[in-house]
Amino acid sequence: MQFRRAHNLTSLLVAALLAMGTSTALRAEALDGLLEVSSAYVTEGQGVFLLHAHVAYPVNEDIRAALKDGLMLNFDLDVVVSRERRFWMDETIAEYTLRRELLYHAVSDRYVARDVDSSRTNDQRSYATLEEALEALGTVDAWPFLLSTQLSPNRQYRVSLRAGVRRGRLSDTMRVLLFWTEGWHRESEWFSWSLQR
Repeated sequence: MQFRRAHNLTSLLVAALLAMGTSTALRAEALDGLLEVSSAYVTEGQGVFLLHAHVAYPVNEDIRAALKDGLMLNFDLDVVVSRERRFWMDETIAEYTLRRELLYHAVSDRYVARDVDSSRTNDQRSYATLEEALEALGTVDAWPFLLSTQLSPNRQYRVSLRAGVRRGRLSDTMRVLLFWTEGWHRESEWFSWSLQR
């Protein structure tokens, strides 16, 4: 008798969750929209290369609804530094990823963004709108990513960036709904330029 009651309760819970979440969170086209590295350059100071970049991330009602339903989104910026070679394939010198995440805080009605790899545990910012949060996540200002000693003088190097958005950590209820979906991952085209040493 208790088994049947528990089974019925579980069935009702799953049905309710499916009714609430499938309308937005399971749509494969949820990350549709502009996703590109629109500009990027590097400056050098005190033996460290600093990355400056702007990424345009998609924004739409599906993303807004999924965040408000408890989904977390991860924003990755992949950086590859390679030495250009005329008669052979380029040699990869270094690879880095700047990781950020975004979630919606229902109590304060704000979007919270933070750098995942930051050494500062309280390094998070909150925004009133999704548009403001995505603008901030898409702005990279003087991120130290490479030491000048890693590069040889009089060589030609290439810096390449690629932005990505993917589904982040899930609450237990969201995990039930989304474990089979593949639509919450997208990457931009590579943005590259030459770096003379």
